[in-house]
Amino acid sequence: MTFPYDKVRIAAVADIHCSATGHGQFQALFEQITERADILLLGGDLTNYGLTQEAQILAKELTASVKIPILAVLGNHDYESGKHEQVVQILSDAGVRVLDGDSVEIHGVGFAGVKGFGGGFGDHMLQSWGEPTIKEFVNEAVREGLKLESALARLDTPHRIALMHYAPIPDTIVGEPPEIFPFLGSGRLEEPLDRFKVTAAFHGHAHRGTFEGRTRGGVPVYNVALALLQRLNPGKPPVHVLEIPLGVAL
Repeated sequence: MTFPYDKVRIAAVADIHCSATGHGQFQALFEQITERADILLLGGDLTNYGLTQEAQILAKELTASVKIPILAVLGNHDYESGKHEQVVQILSDAGVRVLDGDSVEIHGVGFAGVKGFGGGFGDHMLQSWGEPTIKEFVNEAVREGLKLESALARLDTPHRIALMHYAPIPDTIVGEPPEIFPFLGSGRLEEPLDRFKVTAAFHGHAHRGTFEGRTRGGVPVYNVALALLQRLNPGKPPVHVLEIPLGVAL
């Protein structure tokens, strides 16, 4: 079925950290999102400790309140208890499309999603040299960058949107202690965004970071961590809505 409007409204929020006592915590927000947007993106740290109980509560909230397509990626918190596969299954059963190097087209817009990883940026990016544990850390960042590249390459749409948990650029983590920058994102996620001329990228993870930045190629990147959006817009729904004109590249 053809989407009946000339623009798509994409709502994005990350780091909701649904807890075992979170019944009803997000109902009002999810209802507002359904009214304001056509697609919902969830940028990782969906749960607090990666517990199945937390995922079940979130799934129930989403099923009850969200009437639009939902795409998500996992965050580091969702891996904490080693039950991330069960978390994915629970959310998938509730209709959430959890992306991990996958791509999907909705309403004529292409979406690619990965968790991402740390490692730092630019000249200070950690390199694969030395102890095996350092090499494995770097290899994980490389793998996530390659997964993002592959997912974007599979899309053939005027607009490509990237969703991740870790930051692809340092600009949107400014505000966090500089000492932890290498653990908040990886510059290896930036190059695919520029090469495939992504319309916009969303991430979370940096609760005290900066809302907006741009890649070296000019791609807008939005940090949509819930705590950051709450701080920027007190009293308003903590979600960012981006409008994409259909069929026209920005």
